[in-house]
Amino acid sequence: MAYYDSPHIVRTRSATPLTPEMTKILPYVSDKTISRHLGSYGKSMDLGHARNFFNNATRTVYSRYSPHDWSLANTMHFSTSEKERSFAERLRADAWRAVKETDARTRNRQTDVTKKLGERLFDISFWKGELTNEINALSIESDNLKEYRRMLEKALGDSANPLHIAEECLIQREKRQGIDLVNDEVEKALIKEVEVIKRCQARMKKNLDKAFVQLKMNRAAQHALEIDAKDKTHAQNLDDRMQQLRNSSAGIGFVPGIENVDNTITMPESWARYTQENIARSQKERADSERLRGLIDTCLRQCANEMWNNFNAVNNAFNTRIRETIDTRNKLQAHLQKTMQEIFDMERNVSLLRKSIQDKEYPMKVAQTRLDERTRRINVELCNDLVMKSLQHEVSEIRDSVRILRERLKSSELALARLMKTKAALEHDISVKENSLRIDSSVCMGMRKGFPMDPKVGPIFQMPIC
Repeated sequence: MAYYDSPHIVRTRSATPLTPEMTKILPYVSDKTISRHLGSYGKSMDLGHARNFFNNATRTVYSRYSPHDWSLANTMHFSTSEKERSFAERLRADAWRAVKETDARTRNRQTDVTKKLGERLFDISFWKGELTNEINALSIESDNLKEYRRMLEKALGDSANPLHIAEECLIQREKRQGIDLVNDEVEKALIKEVEVIKRCQARMKKNLDKAFVQLKMNRAAQHALEIDAKDKTHAQNLDDRMQQLRNSSAGIGFVPGIENVDNTITMPESWARYTQENIARSQKERADSERLRGLIDTCLRQCANEMWNNFNAVNNAFNTRIRETIDTRNKLQAHLQKTMQEIFDMERNVSLLRKSIQDKEYPMKVAQTRLDERTRRINVELCNDLVMKSLQHEVSEIRDSVRILRERLKSSELALARLMKTKAALEHDISVKENSLRIDSSVCMGMRKGFPMDPKVGPIFQMPIC
């Protein structure tokens, strides 16, 4: 029988490498010695398998598939491969077109949104600029009104001081002595000045109340503008950050369902109208504030002129009265200056005498030390020589000099005491003469120096420069 005429035998896979039974058939070499592997004939006892394995596939008479089947199977594989490759190519082309179309659509949509964000930023920036300008204008106006109010408060406070001074002058002038207690022009002018200052204070208080109310209205309008500007600044920063956001930016992430959230409360028309109403309100308050500043300016100038006229009248009366008292005081002061100069010279003389007496101590010490040391000579050297006599005479002369100087010092001190007494008498006389002058010049005119003394300076209350 030919090889290809043998009957068909089903070929099965060899169990040698896979089945667990073969692992049991194959020997496990645990002894690595040569004697274990070689028998008595020099052959290995453990090489290869433990026993022969018969594979039925090696003795098949004919193959399991015909060449036609083999060719048909290959042709089918080729056709299937070409078909799948063609389908995959079309699918890849469609996918590439879809990728390009979706990328372009997404990129265009993102560009459009970025453009709209830029337009929104322009609108926010425009209204924010309008708000900022109005805030600055209202702030400047409020500062100006505060300055006028400060000037009005200062004028009211300053008017209290002249009123107090005028009343204090009337009280102080009651302390004049003797014939100086007269109802002169100074006293009449002071009484009129008190009445004028009280009328001016009433007008200034009325305008001050108006300024307080207007400042509250300005602050309320400015607060509304600042809140609106703050909200727009926040929105501008947020939209600007969103406009700069790119696909490669950090901090981006998924927010599921956010496209369904709508928490808006205004429309573009109501959004713009809200800002316009705030600006219109601020402009109205600014106009009212400017009118009030004009009223305050007029009030201050009128009050200043009235108080200035009375101030000059009172000062002129005071100056006339003061000049009459200064002449006598100057004569007494001339005698006092001469006496004080003599006291100064006498004090120098006393100091000179005391220093001269003190300077005699060291010569006395030297002379007495020499005498004391010479007493320590021995035997015949204890001679009453000319040196001994000269030293004794020197000590006596120094004692006489100190006695004379002390007498001169005592006389000088007595003369100085008399000069001091004379000085005290002159000062007392001057203080009596200056009592009226002190009240009019030092006390009354001293208190009135809070007013400008030079007419070129202007009115009492200086107007703020805006």
